[in-house]
Amino acid sequence: MRIYYKILLAVIPLLVLACASIVTPDGGPYDEEPPVLMEAKPAVGATNVTTGKINLDFDENIKLVNAFENVVVSPPQLQMPEIKASGKRVTVELLDTLIPNVTYSIDFGNSIVDNNEGNPYENFAYYFSTGDNVDTLAVSGTVVNAENLEPIKGMVVGLHSCLDDSAFNKLPFERVSRTDSRGHFVIKGMAPGKYRVYALNDANQNYLFDQKSEMVAFMDTYVSPFATPAIRPDTIWRDSLTIDTILSVPYTRFQPDDIVLRAFKEEFSSQYLVKSSRDSHNKVMLYFAEPNNELPTIKGLDFDSNDAYVLEKSITNDTISLWFKDSTVYRVDTLTMQVSYKVLDSLGVMIDKVDTVYSTPKRSWAKLKELENEKMEKIRKEQLKKAKRTEGYDENNPPEYIPPTKELRIRFSGSSSMDVNKNVFFQFDEPLESLDTLGIHLSKKVDTLWVPVDYVLEQGDNIRRYNLYAEWRPGESYLLETDSATFKGLYGGVSKKMSQEMKFRTLEEYAVLYLDIPGTGNNAYVQLMNKSEAVLQTEVTKNNQCAFYFIQPGKYYLRLFIDENGNGKWDTGDFEKGIQPEKVFYYNRELDLRALFEYSQDDWDINSPLDKQKPLDITKQKPDKERKKMNRNATRKFPTKEKK
Repeated sequence: MRIYYKILLAVIPLLVLACASIVTPDGGPYDEEPPVLMEAKPAVGATNVTTGKINLDFDENIKLVNAFENVVVSPPQLQMPEIKASGKRVTVELLDTLIPNVTYSIDFGNSIVDNNEGNPYENFAYYFSTGDNVDTLAVSGTVVNAENLEPIKGMVVGLHSCLDDSAFNKLPFERVSRTDSRGHFVIKGMAPGKYRVYALNDANQNYLFDQKSEMVAFMDTYVSPFATPAIRPDTIWRDSLTIDTILSVPYTRFQPDDIVLRAFKEEFSSQYLVKSSRDSHNKVMLYFAEPNNELPTIKGLDFDSNDAYVLEKSITNDTISLWFKDSTVYRVDTLTMQVSYKVLDSLGVMIDKVDTVYSTPKRSWAKLKELENEKMEKIRKEQLKKAKRTEGYDENNPPEYIPPTKELRIRFSGSSSMDVNKNVFFQFDEPLESLDTLGIHLSKKVDTLWVPVDYVLEQGDNIRRYNLYAEWRPGESYLLETDSATFKGLYGGVSKKMSQEMKFRTLEEYAVLYLDIPGTGNNAYVQLMNKSEAVLQTEVTKNNQCAFYFIQPGKYYLRLFIDENGNGKWDTGDFEKGIQPEKVFYYNRELDLRALFEYSQDDWDINSPLDKQKPLDITKQKPDKERKKMNRNATRKFPTKEKK
């Protein structure tokens, strides 16, 4: 009984508590206020400072977000500063010796946030001077990729008061900034004067351009910073949807604030043989790091390389395939060859470089033949099994084994729906030993009859590709037929009989686009692109105009570059020679083109701000999402009593 009495005493309080319906504790209003700087030592804007140790005290516990990426110290520090957050304090220790009579700025951006809700102390920049005066001027702008106008995040932008170009190569920047997700930068703490502005993807973090692999940008002229009074609107919101008041707020505008730097990588030769591969015995592939103007020279060291192979090259000569013709050569499991090609030496002179290549396949020739014999034996047994089921089979006189004919596989681009302006071609798995044009028959449908038409067959840029040319007419049907064994491959494969009907689209299925682009003259290459920026068609302007025909309905974008040297391609810049990259422009919005329509666009202003031309839809580098201030407490209900 005593035990039951104790249990009852323990349960009664629980039963009493269960009579009330417990409301989840609310925790109070949301903290939507950013931290507040209470004290700084040395003070913000202090002069004649002699210490690199800084304490920043706030009114609540704080933390640093991505300090390495977001905090920028100027002048730049060769020794990485120590920046820490603990409790309500941020401490900074500059390890480099302080420079006399210089304004130092530590731009925290939005990296200081409160510990609970992450409310940022926005756009905070701490500054002090080691001299009698604090310099307060600033310049700002945007860095974009010169080739595609993509904003570049995390690029160092710096300046020199020495206007000689050699300062960029020999001296660290005097003041720096770093681009944000929009490619935007602000260089603060500048004194009056003339400056050259540069951008640098500073791989070794020494704040000077000393590696050709680094992306760079430079201005052709200098800047002189200045400040003017200005007015800007400031919106006060009653709630998240309703504007309360729009104020006109005076502020100081620091200029220039519209600098656009076009960043590029210089063309330089770091040519070398990346690797070789031999997936099959009869084919060796060589991969080079850079395009080649000349083909490499290949010499066999353990075989006679004269007429030993058929050479296949990529358009830029950076991938070479050797198709060996002589089986006595490619049966050897290891082929040794000497590969000679051109490279630039340290003085910029083309010299020969020689590599020795040892090429070995994945399987030995003996193992390969063993597997092939097993396959043939399986086929022979299947033939014999099939023969036994036929009438008149003689056990004592079995039929002779007939090895199957090796097939040459072909990919033909023709289909039941063809574009008038697209090539029709054959693509083979191996180089051809021979082809019989008499075995190729092309016909055009006239009423219900197929009428033969003329064609031309030519080898394409790739030795395994042959283009078929004819007078393709919109809305017409064609029939392509090939006899068996029309094509014979280098290794004995023969083609099968083939038949493919092709129907070309009508003109009514296409859109036409006419462009009038002032300022482009006769040397602008205009590119019609899809959303992935794949170039679908290219046209050259004549008297500021060009036209695109046979456009399938869809959404498109436009880009152009000014071909200043007339070589038919976009060219990068060269800092040492003072050459800027060729100019690239984007039409600033999407084109929705429909069939049966002809479109005329004459509103493409290539002189509009360069950093605002590329449509956001196809911009890969999207702006970081900004934390929006929301009055979450306005619609929040706080309980005043307990429900029972």
